[in-house]
Amino acid sequence: MSQARVALKRVHTYDKAEIRSAVEAALAEIGGLRAIVRPGAKAFVKVNHLSPPSPPERGIITHPAFTAAVLSLLKEITPHITVGDDLHPSTPDGFDVSGYRTMCTQLGVRLVNLREIGFTRVKIGGEVLDEVYLGRALLEADVVINLPKLKTHSLTLFTGAVKNMYGVIPGGLRSAFHGRYTDPTEFSHLLVDIFASTRPHLTIMDGIVAMEGAGPANGTLRELGVILASQDGVAVDAVAAQIIGLDPLAVATTRHAHARGVGVGDLDRIEVVGEPLASVAVPDFRLPPLPAGAIVARAPRFLTRFITSQISARPQVVARTCIGCGACARICPTGAATVTDGKAAINRRTCIRCMCCHEVCRFGAIALRRSAVGALVHPLVRARRRARRRAPPA
Repeated sequence: MSQARVALKRVHTYDKAEIRSAVEAALAEIGGLRAIVRPGAKAFVKVNHLSPPSPPERGIITHPAFTAAVLSLLKEITPHITVGDDLHPSTPDGFDVSGYRTMCTQLGVRLVNLREIGFTRVKIGGEVLDEVYLGRALLEADVVINLPKLKTHSLTLFTGAVKNMYGVIPGGLRSAFHGRYTDPTEFSHLLVDIFASTRPHLTIMDGIVAMEGAGPANGTLRELGVILASQDGVAVDAVAAQIIGLDPLAVATTRHAHARGVGVGDLDRIEVVGEPLASVAVPDFRLPPLPAGAIVARAPRFLTRFITSQISARPQVVARTCIGCGACARICPTGAATVTDGKAAINRRTCIRCMCCHEVCRFGAIALRRSAVGALVHPLVRARRRARRRAPPA
């Protein structure tokens, strides 16, 4: 018997009316929005709004038209809605560039940068974290709605519902965690710790235009034309992974969340309603450079450090496109990224390959490179993964 239900609907444009119709139909498949949000409840809507600023056309953020469609349905139940994410201060304002400030003003919905209203220390007793700081807007809400963007991720392979909730903790703490928890398994458990402490009541994923390749900010756009909705965010990630040709349990955050009972990540225990899953699957979706953690997971522990150093992609500055904006230096948790004479540089000795610099660069000035050994080994691993993706199900 299924333990989770995910609604899957097609919508091919960012027309607000079309999205609203598809979202409403998807929610009806899982019991309806009123079964989740009571009249007059305080709702917090967590969007994916990465810093630094970027317009919605780049496919980095949850599209404001998608969010507006969800908000229009939510407003029919409650006026007490807060939309937010944690943004690094910037000029111009990130919410202006993305269109979120205009959209929320037009709808009469409160929009907040989480750092402006503060965070509260919360005991969570997780696998990695005993406590963490969570945004007060989330803690004050009666219901939490998660609106992730379907994208690849150069560190965690995939970013969706679980990873999106990483944004409810302070930006400085996120950087510190990247520096402190460099083991991929440990970091994935940390992400699950935070997701488990927030437990969104509803997840609706923007998969209308996804990002493939070197996501979550420097990949290429891919039209998928889908939205996914469920009360189980882990199940949403599992179904989304299957759509783009990934074994859901190969995504560490999904695997760990499933094993820990935080959500359902096994497709055999997920009922997909609406569109047939096979009808929207994309077999040639381009994945990011395979994270080293996925390759060394079964290697002897004493060899993992050496293997990781050889096959991990390393961020390198592309001088011709670097404008010296300093975004990489500000985000780097170890100080490996610096800017001198108008150009960025990355110290190989202190770089921990967390990919934060690659994530925040908006000018294509951070490329991912491998050592000579890694360049030889990685194509073989990718070929094996492609073969597994093409293999018929057992």
